[in-house]
Amino acid sequence: MKIDFDKVIDRHHTFSTQWDYISDRFGREDILPFSISDTDFPVPEEVQAALTKRMAHPIYGYTRWNHAEYKDSIVNWFKNRHQTKIAADWISYSPSVGFSIASFIRMKSEENDGVIVFAPMYDAFYNIIQSNHRRLLPVKLTGADQNYQIDWDTLRLLLEEEHNKILLLTNPHNPTGKVFSKKELQKIVQLCQQNHVFIISDDIHSDIVYGTNSYTPITELTHKDIVLCSSASKTFNIPGLVGSYLLCPDDDLLVQFLHELKQKNALSSASIFGITAQIAAYNQSVTYVDELKAYLAQNMQLVQDFIAKNIPELIFVKPEATYLAWINVSKLNLTSAKLQDKLVNTGRVGIMAGATYGDSHYIRMNIACPRKKLEDGLNRLALAIHA
Repeated sequence: MKIDFDKVIDRHHTFSTQWDYISDRFGREDILPFSISDTDFPVPEEVQAALTKRMAHPIYGYTRWNHAEYKDSIVNWFKNRHQTKIAADWISYSPSVGFSIASFIRMKSEENDGVIVFAPMYDAFYNIIQSNHRRLLPVKLTGADQNYQIDWDTLRLLLEEEHNKILLLTNPHNPTGKVFSKKELQKIVQLCQQNHVFIISDDIHSDIVYGTNSYTPITELTHKDIVLCSSASKTFNIPGLVGSYLLCPDDDLLVQFLHELKQKNALSSASIFGITAQIAAYNQSVTYVDELKAYLAQNMQLVQDFIAKNIPELIFVKPEATYLAWINVSKLNLTSAKLQDKLVNTGRVGIMAGATYGDSHYIRMNIACPRKKLEDGLNRLALAIHA
């Protein structure tokens, strides 16, 4: 590999959520974290070079995102990386995927309407839905160890209810790592359109897909009653630079979102460093992503082999996507609180409780880190369980 993902970089004293504020989540500071969904890898050299060049200019003024260089980077990324055609006119900047989702929930539903989700689910979405006074309606999605089964009967029943207006899809799915197949997406789209349900698709993990699994953007199946929300932040480890984008093929709805963005929230200017980083990443850093995926795949294999050999009480099957290991701990017969106590206070390791995402039978471990750290973390996991 050209890129040294094995290099350990000290992230302490950088205001890192994962490293400097670990006690906020786990109650103590002397633990090794595998929690927040960023990586312990440096950004691509091309991104660092672009940021260094921009910082050399001593004025960081209000910054426009609505121009060809920004939009073309996204269009070409989808064309070259995902073999799908999107239109530049569909694109809008957004400060975050969460902001986009919250905005479209408000735009496409009323208070007390239902938002259908595949559960377990990324924890921030619970707050987004409920704090906007919508009803959270989960549809069970099993993990990789149970072949990612969808509860189609429950999905159909919820879609048929009159006041359930939105399906919030995460593809690839966080935390299970499932990639929805084209056939599954076609069925989901058909059911939603039959029942006039709007689809919000969060595709922020779409670049990290393993093996023969294939990511299909929802825009490839329909341009009606959908929005696709994404960002370069997960892939290239730039969430601290702030910025995401969305694809909305409906012109009128896109105008409505731009009103939400600019008039209602005064977000007409973007982060100059977020814009600069995304353009450089999408235009110049293909090799980085290829090597990142290969390294992460090896990390996932390490997790699977280690658990099979050293912690057979756990069940883990490599996911189809993401850098999140969704590990089945149900055979331990421990409450989520008891398991977390053992992990934190005996193993001194910070791994997220599955209950955070809606399923206490699992834990979620971020494996996007140098192998030395991952090996240390796995040994701490084994120590905690066998203590």
